[in-house]
This record gives sequence, structure tokens and C-alpha cells, in this order.
Amino acid sequence: MPDFSDRAQVTREAKFATRTRLLARRRRLGDAERATAARQVQAGLVALVRRLRPRRMTAYLPIATEPGGADLPTVLHAALPEGAELLLPVLRADLDLDWAPWTGPDDLAAAGRGMREPTAPPLGRAAFATADLVVLPALAVDRRGVRLGRGGGSYDRALARVPATTLTVVPLHEGELVNALPAEPHDRPVHAVVTPADGLRTLDAAAPR
Repeated sequence: MPDFSDRAQVTREAKFATRTRLLARRRRLGDAERATAARQVQAGLVALVRRLRPRRMTAYLPIATEPGGADLPTVLHAALPEGAELLLPVLRADLDLDWAPWTGPDDLAAAGRGMREPTAPPLGRAAFATADLVVLPALAVDRRGVRLGRGGGSYDRALARVPATTLTVVPLHEGELVNALPAEPHDRPVHAVVTPADGLRTLDAAAPR
């Protein structure tokens, strides 16, 4: 019977294999398919924002094949109530995340890992915990709410600061809501996903308390 270190290694290897498969699947999506999916995901998120009317929310700027489209922050900010704030991540040197206000597509600077970040002064890591709605990326989510990121651990650290009552939502492509994903103790579950076909889907096992 394997010991805990053996089990952890098996889980890490399973995560790596799953990431590789999911990234390859995303690369196979055609431009038209990605564009259609982005519009559908945006519609689901906009409906949620208009219903919840958060005073502060977080999102991200999709890159490459990530769901939501490059104009996702613009679309979400337009759906917010007047005076509400949209925060985007700023990657720190230690791979943790700071947060800065979105002030428009012209106020972005190139950053590491192909990302672009707001040029507004960051508000600190704790700003993430003050959001009323959190929209964050993942390669897949399972029905327990376990999310699989890209392996840097940035969002796991950020999610550890978020109150359990804050709604956390992941946009996905079709087929990325799965029955089960390999998980480690530090993995933080999310509450819901938005898919192109079904829109918002709450995950019962990870419903906000």
C-alpha cells in the first residue's frame, strides 16, 4: 500500500496528464467555435452580474484558448452597476496574485506568461477577499467543485483568502465540467461554472455556505 508521499506523487502525475490532455483539446478548437463559445459564456456571466449587482468583482483577461474571449473584462465591466469595481489579477514574483482595477482595454501592460495586466496601482492580495463575486480561470472543474488550474498554485493561494460565502465561478468550454479530477489537500473548490451550452451551473457539493 503506498504511503502518503507516493499518493501525492501519483496525484501530481495524474494532474499533469490531465492538464496536457485538456490543453491539447483546447488547441484543437477552431476560431469560429471559440468565438461562439466566448459569446455564450459572456452571456451567462453578464446575466449573473446583472442579477447579483456586485459592488466589486474579480475576473481575468483570457489568453490564447481560455474561455470567455479577450474582451471579457470589457463586457463584464459594462454589466456592473454604476460605480462598481472590476479587479483583474497582477502576478507577483512569488506567483501569488495581487489585484488592480480594470480601467479599460487601453490601460494594460504586457506581463509574464503571455498575460496582460492593469496599469492601475495594485490594491494588495487581500482585495480578492473583498469581492462579492469571483470569476476565475481553470482548465476543468469536477462536480464536487474541484478545479484544475495550470499548476502554478496562484489561484489556490488566492482562493484560500476568500470567504466561503463568496460565489466563485469558472467559465469553461464544453466538455470541461467532468465527473472527477485528481485533487490535493490545498485545492480549493469553486461553487459554479458557466458553459456555452448550459450557462450557469451550480455545483451542489460546493454550494456557498
